[in-house]
Amino acid sequence: MSAPPHVAVVLLNWNGRTFLEQFMPSVLAATYGNYTVYLADNASTDDSVAWVQEQYPVVHILQSPQNLGYAGGYNFFLRQVEADYYVLLNSDIEVQPDWLAPLVALLEQDHHIAACQPKILSWHKRGSFEYAGAAGGWIDALGYPFSRGRVFDTVETDTGQYDEAAPVFWASGAAFFVRAAVFHEMGGFDESFFAHQEEIDLCWRMQRLGYRVYACPQSVVYHVGGGTLPAGSPRKVYLNFRNNLVMLVKNMPLSELLWKLPIRMALDALSAWKELLQGKPAYWRAVFQAHLDFADWWLRASGKYQAPHPSLSGWYSGSVVWQYFVKRRRHFSQIVHRK
Repeated sequence: MSAPPHVAVVLLNWNGRTFLEQFMPSVLAATYGNYTVYLADNASTDDSVAWVQEQYPVVHILQSPQNLGYAGGYNFFLRQVEADYYVLLNSDIEVQPDWLAPLVALLEQDHHIAACQPKILSWHKRGSFEYAGAAGGWIDALGYPFSRGRVFDTVETDTGQYDEAAPVFWASGAAFFVRAAVFHEMGGFDESFFAHQEEIDLCWRMQRLGYRVYACPQSVVYHVGGGTLPAGSPRKVYLNFRNNLVMLVKNMPLSELLWKLPIRMALDALSAWKELLQGKPAYWRAVFQAHLDFADWWLRASGKYQAPHPSLSGWYSGSVVWQYFVKRRRHFSQIVHRK
């Protein structure tokens, strides 16, 4: 009897001793028969590496001499890891003992699926979805990401409404399950993103090549969230706005960009001025800097644009901004499946 596919569970760490103490036991308690746990340390200055080496010698340690961010860090570390599947797991996640088997089974039964994610619930409020991915990511026609179970700041209670495995546009980087061969075929993440939305960009690129991305709710994890960059921090705002615009130019055909990009940038500016009027100048500056750096990136880009893309799963052809802020439709099902 052949061994099950080998899964490498790779936890990217940066000064995460507290989370590792809390959640490493659950990661090592998985019941799947063939997995290896790696701590991929992004130049931490705390004692998290020494602590893991002492407490859990079974964990393989990988170290970078500098903090390469999420995108560059995982690209660097995964070049050193051989496995059939990778799980890119945040250190602030508690997993269930049986969480790996459903993810493996899903991809083993359909080799067109390149990546998937578990159902991500809130660690603080366990009956609710968690912001970073919820039950699988979607995107609207203007490039705004949202999730089954989370639209902007509205997070749904989990009542089993998304308990069927389903194709989505993107899988969350908090618990990103991917075929190792496809990850390397795609060249990994775009390292210029540093952090935030690089997983959406990768999933978009995979879909353009004919791969599919899925949500696998039979696997459940609990995410603390905001462990490295808290919500609303200027750095996080900057990265989200800049990276999203870069992603659109990389993946949309020019015929769509010509009219969608001006709308997007106008909506970004509206958001920035709204926050400024509410007494948040750092938010305004972050968006302004994001637009400046995006413009600089675009001027330096190769000028190669994509052909019209094939049918994409998890693509909402309308505007989630219009539905949420004007129509006041707060839940995924009210927007995507409205009558």
